[in-house]
Amino acid sequence: MNIQEEVEIIKRGIEEIISEEELIKKLENSHKEKRPLRVKQGFDPNAPDIHLGHTVGLRKLRQFQDLGHEVYFLIGDFTGRIGDPSGRSATRKQLTEEEVRKNAETYMSQVSKVLNLEKIKVVFNSHWLSKLSFAEVLTLCSQYTVARMLERDDFAKRYQEKKPIGLHEFLYPLMQGYDSVALNADIELGGTDQKFNLLVGRVIQKEFGQEPQVIITLPLLEGIDGVDKMSKSLNNYVGINEAPQEMYGKLMSIPDRLMLRYFELVTDVPLSEIKKMKIDLEQERVHPRDLKKRLAREIVRLFHGIEASLKAEEEFERIFKEKLSPEKINEIILNREVLKDGKIWIVELINLSKLGYSKSAARRIIEQGGVKINGEKIDNPNLDIAVEDGMIIKIGKLNFVKVILK
Repeated sequence: MNIQEEVEIIKRGIEEIISEEELIKKLENSHKEKRPLRVKQGFDPNAPDIHLGHTVGLRKLRQFQDLGHEVYFLIGDFTGRIGDPSGRSATRKQLTEEEVRKNAETYMSQVSKVLNLEKIKVVFNSHWLSKLSFAEVLTLCSQYTVARMLERDDFAKRYQEKKPIGLHEFLYPLMQGYDSVALNADIELGGTDQKFNLLVGRVIQKEFGQEPQVIITLPLLEGIDGVDKMSKSLNNYVGINEAPQEMYGKLMSIPDRLMLRYFELVTDVPLSEIKKMKIDLEQERVHPRDLKKRLAREIVRLFHGIEASLKAEEEFERIFKEKLSPEKINEIILNREVLKDGKIWIVELINLSKLGYSKSAARRIIEQGGVKINGEKIDNPNLDIAVEDGMIIKIGKLNFVKVILK
């Protein structure tokens, strides 16, 4: 494989490379010297479970593995006791050493579902950070200023709002940077919220006489609510250890607009196919629900195998059909003449259901996620819906409406 082909693989699903020129140079030297690049990503064990959001980085590490490079899975057992302040509006609760250890123990069995454990180096940053003397910590601190730290958005916001910032939080990016020194990292991966920390690593490496690492930032995967980044604390996550049926059901609930993003970031479907899906959706050659079913199958297959994914789909369809057959169901009789190109505004459709919803009430319940059409949640009150004879609309928890086209 030539260098350009490697770069194309590496660039799939990323946000930014700092810099691509440096990456190409490192790859050229790697080929010439027959030396694999040292690729690092850190994971603070502040929670025991790994979800699909974490696998965005893990899958990129796997790509580097498959390209023959040396992958370092860094468990931040030392930094995890502080907690990364990235994106935080308040100081994190510090974890105890025992809490960190227990969380770290569960990581490897989960990580093995994505990475080849025989080809990774698992390291703990307590091995070097716990050995630094106070004099060495002071030297590390002298390489960055308070003013530079306050350039960071989350610190700047907390400072302006007069919210406390612990001095130990300033140490976090310095310690993460020192991790790169300890490993002499060529490349470091991290989410877009990690960019500040990753850049600090480049500065620290220069101060220690090392060639600065290339930074590759990865997008933050939105949770199944389609709003916030995937997080267990927000209960919008899909855990990779979840049962196939639960995983499949959660994935079928994601907003349509996120389907292609999930395909790109957490599946092996080729980009050429994903581009075709986009065109098919735009030209209405495929129903979004059919693509979502494929997405759910693909992801369940990755973590549980093909048989489990097919059984999960079969079970979902069975339950789905049962839910669409309530004992009491109202009917809306629609004249095709009221449709424009076979579509109608979702708010008007609910208003016509004769269930007592005004247009403002219909808009509100849609925004609250209380409307489903054929089992798919609709959360955009501005949508024009393609009307199908016999389609089922669920409004709130108990109201079902069947559309009859005349």
